[in-house]
Amino acid sequence: AAAITINLCVTFTMIVLFRPTRCRPSSCIPFTSLLGAPETRLTALDNGLRVASEETGHATCTVGLWISAGSRYESEKNNGAGFFLEHMAFKGTKNRPQTELEQQVESMGAHLSAYTSREHTAYYMKTLAQDLPKAVELLSEVVQNCSLSEAEIEQQRGVVLRELEEVENNLQDVCLDMLHATAFQGTPLGNSVLGPSDNARTLTRQDLVDYVNSHYKAPRIVLAAAGGVNHDELVTLAKSHFSGVSFEYEGDAIPVLSPCRFTGSEVRMRDDGLPLAHIAIAVEGAGAASPDIVPLMVANSIIGSYDLTYGGGKHLSSRLARLAVEEKLCHSFQAFHSSYSDTGLMGIYFVTDKERIEDMMHWSQNAWMNLCTTVTESDVARGKNALKASLVGQLNGTTPICDDIGRHILNYGRRIPLAEWDARIDAVTPRMVRDICTKYIYDKCPAVAAVGPIEQLPDYNRMRSAMYWLRF
Repeated sequence: AAAITINLCVTFTMIVLFRPTRCRPSSCIPFTSLLGAPETRLTALDNGLRVASEETGHATCTVGLWISAGSRYESEKNNGAGFFLEHMAFKGTKNRPQTELEQQVESMGAHLSAYTSREHTAYYMKTLAQDLPKAVELLSEVVQNCSLSEAEIEQQRGVVLRELEEVENNLQDVCLDMLHATAFQGTPLGNSVLGPSDNARTLTRQDLVDYVNSHYKAPRIVLAAAGGVNHDELVTLAKSHFSGVSFEYEGDAIPVLSPCRFTGSEVRMRDDGLPLAHIAIAVEGAGAASPDIVPLMVANSIIGSYDLTYGGGKHLSSRLARLAVEEKLCHSFQAFHSSYSDTGLMGIYFVTDKERIEDMMHWSQNAWMNLCTTVTESDVARGKNALKASLVGQLNGTTPICDDIGRHILNYGRRIPLAEWDARIDAVTPRMVRDICTKYIYDKCPAVAAVGPIEQLPDYNRMRSAMYWLRF
């Protein structure tokens, strides 16, 4: 049996009857190696396009274009246009047919790729440092002169539809898309990145052209590079290939992101034929530029993650992970924080047997309440160290560094160096974690998405009532 149920939360007021205790600030641990990290240089062209790079001395480099465009900029009618364009990007340009484009990339030993998210689109290439000029030229062709032939659009339409079918089998993606759809219902952040299959069947060439003309503007584009790159050379290449990118909008119709309202609600897609239940619960988080983002990152790091296939035992540092092992609560879980320009989703996603759904939901919400009320100095110290290690580990290679540069310039207008992240993490105290988590979690209506054999998932009102503790 399969059924979909949606419930909304009616907000009510609850008096908080506890007072957080005072704690000493955590000691600052110097990370002198981070202070010697290469500088990220930033230059703006006359048309507003920004060029940013970090020279690391590698024999290879990654260079790409990061654009403020994604499913949040789409309407119900053209949702999926950005993802469709990503598929069209490497199918030939007005000057180079697909065969020639592919041959040139392969002859360089390079890797050309792209991705689309809710607020960003990226086209990037990893290649030998000596081939940087050719890589920038090809990226310029791909973004500015994509052919968008009718025949190729029809061929890619089938590819996109097959990919949509494949994504439906990835229950984690399905669950998190459902979570966005219910949490930000009625707003563009509720759109999926891939868009509905009906749109994939009906999008026209003109829809794609209009999307490019509306969003691919110079002030919304960053040319980022990392590895064996010279910034001055990169700026010269940018002037040569991207000075002609328009910075003007037709009739001054500049797309402005409308606020996306968070709605406490739930959506359930019950399918008893599936072996495991996939469940996500989230509250509204902080935007990318919010000062609250770092304490929330530390809080998520305290909750941590767990996967049955990775091993581990009763001595795991995360309380929830230890319970997951001892009580066999789930197959895996992870705390997450998806941040956007002005809002976010802070939550816990877990996969479990249908008999353990209620227990896992209880202990997940209990972990949130501990963050709001009883988090300790040792918890915060452990979370801070784990977060620092994660931030460093995510920048292993020229491609993740380049991606980090591109997204930071779009989100913050500058690259935030690891040493600064490190200092901001060190400044987090247990009192700060409790106060910030109380602000975002305590007595808030959550959004819940569930897929699979979820008959035992508690009623929404029970989950809502677990978002506070009565303390005397």
